[in-house]
Order: sequence, then structure tokens, then C-alpha cells
Amino acid sequence: MERIPILRLGKTLLVTIQVDLQDQIALTLQDELANRIAETGATGVMIDISALEIVDSFVGRILTSISGIARILSATTVVVGMQPAVAITLVELGLSLEGVRTALNVERGMALLDNARQEMALGR
Repeated sequence: MERIPILRLGKTLLVTIQVDLQDQIALTLQDELANRIAETGATGVMIDISALEIVDSFVGRILTSISGIARILSATTVVVGMQPAVAITLVELGLSLEGVRTALNVERGMALLDNARQEMALGR
């Protein structure tokens, strides 16, 4: 089974999804990310989905679940690089990705994570 690499950049874990995210791979990613957040004390998780042309309802729920798990472990999740067709599909499926922060690209995603860290440091 393929695994999605999780890279550590300071206090951020970076996940770049380059393959079709099949159900078992998505579940494995969820578990591995939770473990890596706990092991490293990461305060941010960035998931780059720019290579995905299709996101089904299961993958949408996994992204929401990953965000919730990260939040419980004191990390902020940002999904970046969503293709317009993917956004349209998610809306048509009725998935709002509640609790998931999104950004157009990695640069804007890093800015979101930096802002979230500053808010946490100020106790907001």
C-alpha cells in the first residue's frame, strides 16, 4: 500500500498528496498524522491537495476529521491548493469542510498558520 509522506518544517507538518487518495490510504494518513503531531508537538499541519482532481465525500470527511484531530492535539490544519472543480464538487456534495481552514496556495497557507500561532500565543 502506498503511503503519503509527512515532512516536518519546524513546527509545521507538510503533507503533499500526489496520488489518488483511496479510502485505506486516507485512513492511514489520518492515523499517521495524529501520531506525528503527538510525537513532534507540531502546531500546524498543511495539506497540499493541488494534485487532486477528484475529492469524494469520504475524502472530504477525512480532511474534516484530520482537522478535528489536529485541533484536539493543539495544531491548526490548513488545506491548500484546492482546484476549482474540487471546490465545486464539495459544495455539490453538501460538504463545507467545517473547521478546516483553506488557502489558495502554500504561501497563503503558511501565513494562516503563522497567524494561528500568534493567536494561540496571545491566548485567544
